[in-house]
Amino acid sequence: MAKKISRNTFIMENPPTIYSYASVAGKKESEGPMGKYFDETEQDGYFGQKTWEKGESELIKRTLKKAIEKGGLAPKDIDYMFSGDLLNQCISSTYGLRDFEIPLFGIYGACSTMSEGIALASLMTDSGLGGKIAAVTSSHFCSAERQFRFPLAYGGVRTPTAQWTCTASGAVILSPKADAPYVRAVTVGKIIDLGVTDANNMGAAMAPAAAYVIETFLKDTAMEPSDFDAIITGDLGLVGSRLLIELLREDNIDISKQHRDCGMMMFDREEQDVHAGGSGCGCSASILCGFFLDKVKSGEIKNILFCATGALMSTTASQQGESIPSISHAVFISNESRFKENMG
Repeated sequence: MAKKISRNTFIMENPPTIYSYASVAGKKESEGPMGKYFDETEQDGYFGQKTWEKGESELIKRTLKKAIEKGGLAPKDIDYMFSGDLLNQCISSTYGLRDFEIPLFGIYGACSTMSEGIALASLMTDSGLGGKIAAVTSSHFCSAERQFRFPLAYGGVRTPTAQWTCTASGAVILSPKADAPYVRAVTVGKIIDLGVTDANNMGAAMAPAAAYVIETFLKDTAMEPSDFDAIITGDLGLVGSRLLIELLREDNIDISKQHRDCGMMMFDREEQDVHAGGSGCGCSASILCGFFLDKVKSGEIKNILFCATGALMSTTASQQGESIPSISHAVFISNESRFKENMG
């Protein structure tokens, strides 16, 4: 059973293993710096379907299927799954995953969904309630643009602070302790809203939530930024990443050497015209599963703190002038199963 050491933070007594994982991405993502790391890429934005939304359902379906296959498993071997996405009623997940017939917990954390899913799956596995549990999410540029901003045919001008929603998906399957990577601890974030109302500047809205969860994790565990090879945020982009560094420095925490932002990693900002970088549930999920987990598994890097970030907005709230509440959850993933002696 996980050890609760604060209101927010849990240490795994029996650290779950990330048994298998997979990533699938679209055409633009395949052309960026991360393209060679994904398990699969698809040049057709519709993924062989008739609409963008059906295409995203096919994307998430392919990703979970790939993770199951890489683990030498079948859908019947998965006890539960946690899944969510950006679309209303999480239709990418529900329509894309219905044929697997795996008991489902539908979750919504916007772009923080991958860290939320891994955190919940880890706590459930550590408690002994689950055997193999999947966490999966996705996003799609065209479906997200239609829902949150304007249909592509509108031709709206993007502001410099705007980010490009990634067409990508990531899936992990956790199991009771076996081999690295291990989930060693999780910190649950809280909703933070500093009054940002610009839906084209979500990095600024999400940075305070990332700062909160990182500072809380470090305080609760008595760890330092230097204990990590990488402190990974989901999709703060250029603006949000700079704000995060500044916010933590105000509290005498310097993560500048360890910080990696998936929104900054996904694209070549000079060549691909994505303005402030990438975003979307699939941004951090695909980079975690495509780039970082292999390095943790091999021991090339030892410790990462994965903090996907989410803007908990809706189109209705934005049109009514509401600000953007945000959240981030932290997941400590390690090549080693033993924690620091002074922790907790």
